[in-house]
Amino acid sequence: MTLLINSASCQIVGFAVATIGWILGTTTMGFVEWRVWYLDNASQFSGLACVGMWRVCVFRHTNITTTTSCHDYTYHDTYLPLDIRVSQNLLLMASILGLLGKASVTVALKNVSMGIFENTTYKAFVIAGILNIAAGICISVAVIWNYHSVMTEAGIVFPPSFNLPFKPHAQQIGNTVIVACLAASVLFLSGWLILSYKVPLDIQVHPEVPGM
Repeated sequence: MTLLINSASCQIVGFAVATIGWILGTTTMGFVEWRVWYLDNASQFSGLACVGMWRVCVFRHTNITTTTSCHDYTYHDTYLPLDIRVSQNLLLMASILGLLGKASVTVALKNVSMGIFENTTYKAFVIAGILNIAAGICISVAVIWNYHSVMTEAGIVFPPSFNLPFKPHAQQIGNTVIVACLAASVLFLSGWLILSYKVPLDIQVHPEVPGM
């Protein structure tokens, strides 16, 4: 254990950070507050709608109660705009890449704990770091595209059964984007920590000197 801590302390921290980033990134897929639509009370579409990557939830207020209705969708639904369909795949890819990165760094740390410092251990750390950075890039692209869609006030042609307009009265970035940005930042940090691995200088091969 002492050998593991001394030779791969940054990578241990990187593994812990990567785990946090992967959890945050995977969690954002299920959240609906990627976009918040404010529906005009003067029209038939009144209330608030939260548009996520996999479903939309509508909150309609009355004088007594608030009713909530959620509608699921997948990338097979042709009414979804390109940015949502691409972001769905990017978030799924980020989850897979992050999981593979965790597996790779686990193998590398196991090798270090066993005193194995060969080239395979170094490659395992490099692969893990690259996978985590790639996962962070996937999440970042989804965040940037979502931000662009909100800033340009892009609309979505939802089915009539959703009872939603093509465009809201006003829209803004939802709180899920904050979580996604944090996930991407954490994954970038974990990748950098894992890639910083160097074979300990005191691990050297001493060839045997033949007897005289």
